[in-house]
Amino acid sequence: MKHNILNSLLQISLILTSSMLVNTTAYADKALAQSKNCLSCHNAQRKLIGPSIKSIAEKYSAVDTNQILILAKKVREGGVGIWGSIPMSSNPQVTVAESEILVKWFLAGGN
Repeated sequence: MKHNILNSLLQISLILTSSMLVNTTAYADKALAQSKNCLSCHNAQRKLIGPSIKSIAEKYSAVDTNQILILAKKVREGGVGIWGSIPMSSNPQVTVAESEILVKWFLAGGN
């Protein structure tokens, strides 16, 4: 019986730890988006200067690794035309790795 209780406590502990790690990742990506000023132009649900995170996630719902790299490059170098005439400014302060994290976070709807 003591073994079963310890086993159950261990399982609960692992579940809670896993949950905390997943949530920490989401917060870390939001923190990255905030620190790189993404959220100055992009809101979760509505268009600001740029399209909403929701709109971006819907438009690019079925992307492959190559498309993620293309979008990550657009984050760093900027672009115009996909969402209208307002250009997305370049973000040279964003590294390649950060841009890929940001794109994946945006495509997940900011979650």
